[in-house]
Amino acid sequence: MSRTAPSAPPHASPLWRVAAGVGVIFGLVTLMAGGRVLLGADPGYVVYKPLLLFNTAMGLAYLTVGVLSWRRHALALPGAALVALANLGVLVALALRFESGGPIATTSLGAMSFRTAVWVILFLLLRRAARRGAPHADVG
Repeated sequence: MSRTAPSAPPHASPLWRVAAGVGVIFGLVTLMAGGRVLLGADPGYVVYKPLLLFNTAMGLAYLTVGVLSWRRHALALPGAALVALANLGVLVALALRFESGGPIATTSLGAMSFRTAVWVILFLLLRRAARRGAPHADVG
């Protein structure tokens, strides 16, 4: 009777770790970049203050969802979905404002598109890992 080595547990899925790591790093970078501009650093383009405030606040959300993902918390997947949807909503609003002649830099549209794409991909990675049976920690 031969015993085979057990396969890696589902919670060791690299998808969870990748999504979590990207979320944490993305959050930290966003907080640092937003914080620098809020403290007076010149980014080299016109800053639309409401977007700066949104993005800086979202840095905290990115960091939170990244940590939740690392811990495989039950709120990681809905958190990533919420972040992706919030970014998408702001991207649409920015695009509409830009099209109507508002003070939105094309750099801001590109950056918001990038943020939205990153969080849609992170959500899809987490969802895929969850469907493969990666367990979630209890809420609370």
